[in-house]
Amino acid sequence: MAGHLPRPRPAGARPTRPAPFAAGAACLALLAGAALGCGTPEPEITPATAEADRLLYERAEAAMEEESWSRAREYYVQIRDNYPQSALRADARLRVGETYFREGTLASYVAAQADLREFLRLYPSHRLSARAQYLLGMVYFEQMRSPQRDQTETHEAIGEFERFIELAVTNPTFASGVDDALLAEVRNRLREARDRLSDSSFVVGRFYYRNKYYPGAIDRFREILDDDPGYTRRDQIYYHLASSLAASDRGREALPMFERLVAEYPSTEFLEDAAEQIAALRTSMDLDSP
Repeated sequence: MAGHLPRPRPAGARPTRPAPFAAGAACLALLAGAALGCGTPEPEITPATAEADRLLYERAEAAMEEESWSRAREYYVQIRDNYPQSALRADARLRVGETYFREGTLASYVAAQADLREFLRLYPSHRLSARAQYLLGMVYFEQMRSPQRDQTETHEAIGEFERFIELAVTNPTFASGVDDALLAEVRNRLREARDRLSDSSFVVGRFYYRNKYYPGAIDRFREILDDDPGYTRRDQIYYHLASSLAASDRGREALPMFERLVAEYPSTEFLEDAAEQIAALRTSMDLDSP
């Protein structure tokens, strides 16, 4: 163990020569240490070491820079568990959760959720509560599934990001830990999560549309427009909703939807077909007659 001194020999005892095998093993161990770049082991830090918590935190931060998440976590956990009066204890507790998040495995995400929620429970008014809330949202964000699959994690991510924005507006202590860059990041991630949820609903609506079950398609597309006005891919909703209405002999509802598509999205991939449908609908309704 680093820092452990060899036991002294009794007075008058004659030094013993190591057995050849033991000597060889010792040499191999030294060579292996040199090959791995170990060099001189770091001195052991104990609770009696002056400023031990700060030294542990510095080692943890260095390990984070090296993306050695488990090694960093070991140092943070030592501060969290052994230094209850340390000014760095809350920081270390948050960083434990972050190391789990950075590992990016299913098991580590579960651990990150637990640690981050515990931080928010223990330190609701801490300057780092905004960081913890952001990371909690990101834990779910990184687990979001494709639009064709279950969207439980997407719903959770949306909820956590919405809570972040609400607290940033209503809670001055929370807001003290929020800068413009972090707020913009949360808003962007929230938009991505909402898009994923709307994409999932669109997949269902398009399935109905392709199978000519237009009532189901119309309901699904209208639901997306009502629930997510900022949906990034609204042009595909306008087009498929208008087409579903037209196929259901509801041309007077379809026409303004096609016209809205053309007006709001002049570069949409659906432009040519929408223009043709507009012309056909206007002709069928005698709207171009003098």
